[in-house]
Amino acid sequence: MERDHDEAGAFRALADPTRRQILEDLRDGELAAGQIADRFAISGPSISRHLAILKAAKLVTERREGNRILYALAGERLAICVGRFFSAVCPDQIVMRHSRWKSNEEGEQS
Repeated sequence: MERDHDEAGAFRALADPTRRQILEDLRDGELAAGQIADRFAISGPSISRHLAILKAAKLVTERREGNRILYALAGERLAICVGRFFSAVCPDQIVMRHSRWKSNEEGEQS
C-alpha cells in the first residue's frame, strides 16, 4: 500500500506540464533553482512550488552549494515508477519493445 501511495505522488507530480519540462531540463545534469526559473515565464515562487512537489515525489534531488540550491533528476526513481506502471498495464508492449531494442543493438554491433 505504501508503494502505491508513493507512486501515486510521482504521477501527480508528472501531471503538470511545467514539472515535466523541469524534469526534461534536468536530464543533462544539475541546474540551480535560478537557472530553472529563468527558463519559464512564471514567477520564481511558482517554480519553487513546482520544485517542492517534484522533491516530495522524489523525482528530483537537491543539494546546497554555498547560497545556491542545485537540483538533479532522480532518473532511476522516475524509471521505476513509470516502468512498474507500464509493466502492469501493458506487459506485452514492454517485452516487444525490449526485443526491438535488443535487435537494434545487435544490428548496430555487426
